[in-house]
Amino acid sequence: MDRRCIQVSLITIAISALLLASGCADTHLLPPTGGNTPAPPGTPEGAVMLPEPVFEGNVSVEEALRERRSVRTYAEVPLTLADIGQILWAAQGVTDDRGYRTAPSAGALYPLEIYVTAGDVMGLAPGIYHYQPEKHLLIQVTSGDRRADLQAAAINQTPVGDAPATVVITAIPDRTTTKYGERGLRYVDMEAGHASENIYLQVAATGLGTVTIGAFDDDGVREILGLPENETPLYLMPVGRPVPGSI
Repeated sequence: MDRRCIQVSLITIAISALLLASGCADTHLLPPTGGNTPAPPGTPEGAVMLPEPVFEGNVSVEEALRERRSVRTYAEVPLTLADIGQILWAAQGVTDDRGYRTAPSAGALYPLEIYVTAGDVMGLAPGIYHYQPEKHLLIQVTSGDRRADLQAAAINQTPVGDAPATVVITAIPDRTTTKYGERGLRYVDMEAGHASENIYLQVAATGLGTVTIGAFDDDGVREILGLPENETPLYLMPVGRPVPGSI
């Protein structure tokens, strides 16, 4: 047998051994081949995993700034779970291993909390959800469509009731004032502004629309969301697809 035949035989034996080994491998050690994103360890039961955010879009920052508008009229078209995930990531998403987020925070103390009142979102049952930035998932707070209740608490402003979903920005000021004292209250308000502008730019970049709403009954919104006394609602931001020609 010449050297070439020996080499071919050895290669054949090696391939056969690899195939045999792969056939005996534990399948639970293999990565998933499709389906939903697996929940990380410690995820609460019933949590809604959000699709991974997109980090490279087709619209530049400059274009998003130019196109940013306050949109109050929305088409009767549902949002997707990917839309919701992208918007929430823009508001408070974690951007590196140190836990830093998309919006700056005094002392990196992150007093903001983000909620979604979902009414017409594909892949998401109507209800109120609490965003968990560290794991990029939603925890359901209450079930059922609460958009009409939230609209009533917002002095009957129709965008809140008409939009498929409304993002609610709240804050726990103690996280910041413990370090910065009374001055920390100003930092908290600044941070809400940072997060809301991130949402504005993200929806502009993805063909959606929103408006910031600050006129609402604090206690009414707090009751709807089930907030504790130390947590304060700061902004409502209804989100939907703009009616053509309405901007």
